[in-house]
Amino acid sequence: MALKCGIIGLPNVGKSTLFNCLSNVKAQAANFPFCTIEPNVGTITVPDERLNELSRICKPERVIPATVEIVDIAGLVKGASRGEGLGNKFLANIRETDAIIHVLRCFDDSNVVHVDGSIDPIRDKEIIDSELQIKDLETIDSRIAKIQKQAQTGGDKQAKQIYETLSKYKQALEQGKNARSVEPSSKGEEKTVRDLFLLTNKPILYVCNVDEASAVSGNAYVEKVRATLTEQAEILVVAAKIESEIAELETSEEREMFLKETGLSESGVNRLIKAAYKLLALETFLTAGPDEVRAWTYRRGSKAPQCAGVIHTDFEKGFIRAEVIKYDDYIKYGSEMAVKEAGKMSVEGKEYTVQDGDIMHFRFNV
Repeated sequence: MALKCGIIGLPNVGKSTLFNCLSNVKAQAANFPFCTIEPNVGTITVPDERLNELSRICKPERVIPATVEIVDIAGLVKGASRGEGLGNKFLANIRETDAIIHVLRCFDDSNVVHVDGSIDPIRDKEIIDSELQIKDLETIDSRIAKIQKQAQTGGDKQAKQIYETLSKYKQALEQGKNARSVEPSSKGEEKTVRDLFLLTNKPILYVCNVDEASAVSGNAYVEKVRATLTEQAEILVVAAKIESEIAELETSEEREMFLKETGLSESGVNRLIKAAYKLLALETFLTAGPDEVRAWTYRRGSKAPQCAGVIHTDFEKGFIRAEVIKYDDYIKYGSEMAVKEAGKMSVEGKEYTVQDGDIMHFRFNV
């Protein structure tokens, strides 16, 4: 499932350092602006403790986790919408992603220069918001120019509705609001906006990159971000420097010991990957047996036949039924046979909405 999260931010906020921790793809990280020019793409393994438990029970030949694509996009600067810095190329790279991870610098370090000379995550956020909003306004104005006459002079009801939707979002953007902060009033309005691929309508996660001392409880910069954030979005606190040190450790035992010493229960990278997966509205169903324990990715809200198609298109075409075991039941009873004997396996049809963590067998005929 080729859905991608793009990491954005001003230059020197820690984007590439975080990306290097996330991925085996090593993006250059240096103390100067525009270090990242071409977008780096990494396929990231999604941490899932359930696979370890199922593997312990099934003892499979292989374990295959879910993955998500993360794109490290070069740092934006003020004036990007007018071509400043590397401008429109960066904005085009953002347009190609499905969700945004916005990294904000929330640490002081005189050895790492800031493109604007001082540390202010709210100002940094507003700079990028403004550049994306300007680009979205261009998109909306272009669409309005094409439909305005038809909407105002003709009897085309659909054109009028589209024009009203465009005007509503244009007004919000002109007030400095992101498109995602506007609640669609109908399915038609939602589709109109979705078809525009607005940059500020993409789901977003704010990552506050802090110093080592603030990794557990955050700092005044993080609190400032929390206090001023008006849109519905998650905030994640991560210390990229700590994460880069964890990434250098060879064994899981060393990493666990390091986390314990720093007071963290889980690495920021793991939390970030899980949050990115959630941001993309992705969930996981599982298959388990002696050959393979595997996590399969699907869009939240998918029906059983759609999930069958994730494994193979023939499974969806010839779908008959799905045999479903809840993960907790599998762990409790210790085997598929024991779950069946306890009457805990359900048989579901085409209208079943798959739940995260379902262990599934699909019956099909083609």
